[in-house]
Parts: sequence; structure tokens; C-alpha cells
Amino acid sequence: MIRCARICLDCAEICRTCAIYMVRGSYFVAHLARTCADICEACAIECEKYDMEHCRKCAHACRQAVEAYRKIADIAAA
Repeated sequence: MIRCARICLDCAEICRTCAIYMVRGSYFVAHLARTCADICEACAIECEKYDMEHCRKCAHACRQAVEAYRKIADIAAA
């Protein structure tokens, strides 16, 4: 599960970073939100490999985040 833990940490960090960019109105929000969606999707895929409660919760949250970040990217790019 080392890979899973590393991906989860990367996912949490990129989500935090994306939030900071959004708060300050960065011009790079669209690009970062697309990257964030990709990393959240990778995290969900990895967590879905394990039958543990925290992995199921993480995968579910990541699936929701993917949808949200893709919408954010579309809005920011417009």
C-alpha cells in the first residue's frame, strides 16, 4: 500500500495548492484544476484496489473532486 499512500499524499497536496491558487485568482487555475482532476482520478483508481473503509471513502471523495475540478477548469478557461 506504499503506492496508495504516496498517491493520496500527492492528491491532498495538489488539492490544497489548487485551493490556494483559486483563492488568489491565479491565471493558472484552469491548468492546475485539470492536473488536479487527473491526480484525483489516479488516487481514486488506486484506492479502489483496496477493500478498506478509508480507501473507499477516499476513492469516493476523489471521484467527486474529479467532477468538480473539471467544472472549475472549464469555467476558468472560459
